Amino acid sequence: MEKKPEWLKVRYNQDAVNEVAEMMRDLKLNTVCKEANCPNLGECYRKHTSTFMILGSICTRNCRFCNVTTGHPLPPDPEEPMNVAKAAKKLGLRHVVLTCSTRDDLPDGGAEQFAKCVQAIREVCPGTTVETLISDMKGNTDALDIVIAAHPEVLNHNVETVKELQSAVRPQARYQRSLDVLRYCKQKDPTLLTKTGFMVGLGETEDQISALMDDILDTGCDILTIGQYLQPSPQHYPLARYATPEDFARYKEMALAKGFRHVASAPLARSSYKAWEVLEDVHDLY
Repeated sequence: MEKKPEWLKVRYNQDAVNEVAEMMRDLKLNTVCKEANCPNLGECYRKHTSTFMILGSICTRNCRFCNVTTGHPLPPDPEEPMNVAKAAKKLGLRHVVLTCSTRDDLPDGGAEQFAKCVQAIREVCPGTTVETLISDMKGNTDALDIVIAAHPEVLNHNVETVKELQSAVRPQARYQRSLDVLRYCKQKDPTLLTKTGFMVGLGETEDQISALMDDILDTGCDILTIGQYLQPSPQHYPLARYATPEDFARYKEMALAKGFRHVASAPLARSSYKAWEVLEDVHDLY
């Protein structure tokens, strides 16, 4: 595996990480920060922010880029929505990001649990905004309607990679289905800010990246995140290259020129990284 460049090396205060991790354990909650081994874990925990991973830490899919455990998950925890809200209050969060492991075992893909979590946060933390980072829910529009009806301020679903690499990187997902999810949610409720993200470093070309941006923009998507793929282990999808900070600056210019309302493009950018700042920037612009 190629040596990691300096711009991808992160350092953080372990005490801050332990403090938030202990609170999550006490409330029986998971964070995607920990489960996906996010490189920004230290910075976010130091700021007392995290992305709550609802519906358990076990995923029913086996995407080749992802570090989340695959297997047979437990039923949704009825106490989870209120526990998420309590954690958000303890952390003093202005903006809560909810994501999930993909739950193809549930008829609604976990949509009802998302809605319950949004409702609990609104009850316990008035004024706090919510972002839902959902799976494709198999394209089930009834399930998507449940999440949309909860009216999160931001609805996020990641496309992850260019069209040409989808079957190799996300064998149980579908490129068009992800685009259709973004399009449906925006058309169903145009007041929703929609958001998606993809990784570079998997072997994509510049032309493929440009075409991906065009396809995403065609759904009406507002916010785009672009980050570096970091291979979790030798068993995961192979890393093709480390894009430079200059590459990411070029991708941002390209995306903004195409018409996205906000673009976060950096080596360590992730779909939920600095999500509050992104939401503020979009509101300041419009």
